[in-house]
Formats: sequence, structure tokens, C-alpha cells
Amino acid sequence: MHTAAARPGRSGGDKTYPVAEADELLSFLLKTVTNQGRNSLKSMLARGQIEVDGRSVTAYDYMLQPGQTVTLRKEAPAEKLPLAAMTILYEDDDIIVIHKEAGLLSISAGDKADNQELTAYRQLTAHVRVVNPHARIFVVHRLDRDTSGVMMFAKSEEIQQKLQNEWQDIVKERTYVALVEGKVRKAEDTITSWLKETKTLLMYSSQHPNDGQYAVTRYKTLQTTSDFSLLEVQLETGRKNQIRVHMADIGHPIVGDKKYGSRSRAIGRLGLHARVLSFEHPRTGKLMRFETDIPRLLLRPFQSKA
Repeated sequence: MHTAAARPGRSGGDKTYPVAEADELLSFLLKTVTNQGRNSLKSMLARGQIEVDGRSVTAYDYMLQPGQTVTLRKEAPAEKLPLAAMTILYEDDDIIVIHKEAGLLSISAGDKADNQELTAYRQLTAHVRVVNPHARIFVVHRLDRDTSGVMMFAKSEEIQQKLQNEWQDIVKERTYVALVEGKVRKAEDTITSWLKETKTLLMYSSQHPNDGQYAVTRYKTLQTTSDFSLLEVQLETGRKNQIRVHMADIGHPIVGDKKYGSRSRAIGRLGLHARVLSFEHPRTGKLMRFETDIPRLLLRPFQSKA
């Protein structure tokens, strides 16, 4: 019986297997990689995650020779399709984590199939269909068009439902950076309210307890000038426009957020960025954390004051 012991690859999650006898690549993988099924291995091949002697190979019948090494890469290499205003940070059989730039819609309004506007959802659907023409992407949560940062999509309805139903337990950290108008006096604070939505889709804080969705936002000040403050904001609940409403509630609307009272266009975009998303993987339970840099535009008001 053909066996091979795995040894660590070039990065922590990669695995490398020595080839002891001539064999076709898929056949070798099926006999050697005991914790992956046929479909999973075929998907990894298609995504370019299988390398022979350091070179990506996608052909199932590639003939291996004794002395070669086969490496299973934990993550897929750069996406095969060019992506506009977004970058894939992580992908496996269950989820895709991306960095979305400001200006890109997460998904079209109403999820209409005939809506041709470029969205993260449409691009990722095309991305997964390179491997499987019937593959689908499922929305888990959203970022506003003008908010940049980390967000996650599911690759099956099963994973989508698990993430949505257990979101509060699965997600361990959602940290944003917000550039707001004015000098915030409190170094840190917690804002709570009951959020409701008007007929014109404007969110607001109700003055009456239990009237709407309970929302909790915590913030701490990172930098301030007399005109602007940069805040680190953590969500304990994830309501629509929650940070935008709460910042307006305390008299410091997010820069560029005309919808909620901002008068400043200092950076030419909304001053909100989803910097950190940390969660337990919905299938494996492994803790995963994705952190991105603060956009330079959000730092500009403080650099000019230096």
C-alpha cells in the first residue's frame, strides 16, 4: 500500500508529501491525503493549491515520478479573474473573506439577477464558477457601498445559515476605524440605543426603550485635532448603519456621511473602515482573524496638522 508522511510546507498550514513511486497526481492525493475527499482535492487542484516541486499543477493525470514532492497549499493563490475594487484575503471550500474598497456595492439592491451593476457578490460568483459552473455565493453580512474593509461570504446555503443563525456566538471581534467631525471629548465610551428605520430607509435612534433593535457601540479615541477625531469602534451588535447613527447621536457624524448630518468632505469618501473581523470557522471551529491597514485617506487630516 502506498503511504507517505506529511511534513510542514513553506507556510504554517501547507503540507508537503514525498513521492516514492510513479503515480498520477489525483490518484496519489487520494491515497496520501486522508483528511480530504475527492471533491475537495479536485477543487484544490482547480484553484491551483496543489504544487509539484514548487510549481502549481492542475491536471488530475499529471504523472508523478519518485523523488518529487507534492505540496498542498492552505490558501489558494491569487484569483484567476481580475477583481475590481476588492481583494480576496482567504478562501476555502466554505467561506471567502475579502477586503472591499470604498465605492463598491456588496450586493445589488434586492439581489435582482438582471441588475448588471458591478458588486462584490457578482465578482465572487464569477470567481467560483471558474472552478465549478454551478457554484454559488451566499451573503452573510454587508458593508455599505462607501465603507471599506473586511467582509465574508459563504459558499453554501448550509454555511450561510449557520453563520447567520449563530453570528453573535461565532463572531469574536468586529472593529472599525471611523473618522468623525469635531474633537471627541471622551477618550472612550459605550453608546446604546434602539434603532428603527423610516419609510425613506433612514435609520434613527428611538427615544423609547424596546422600540426597535437594540444596538451597542463601543469606541475609543486614537487621534484628535480641533476639527476631526479618529476612533476605534467595536460593534457588540451589528445593526444597519449602526455606527453612522451612533456617531451622529453624540454630535460627531462620520466625515462624508451627508445622510446622517456630516458637512465635511475632507477626504472625498465616507470615513469608515471595517478593519478587523475575527470569527470561529463555521465548520472547523478554528479561530480566524483578518486585519487590514487603516486607509491613508482616513489619516490625512492628522498628517496635515503635524
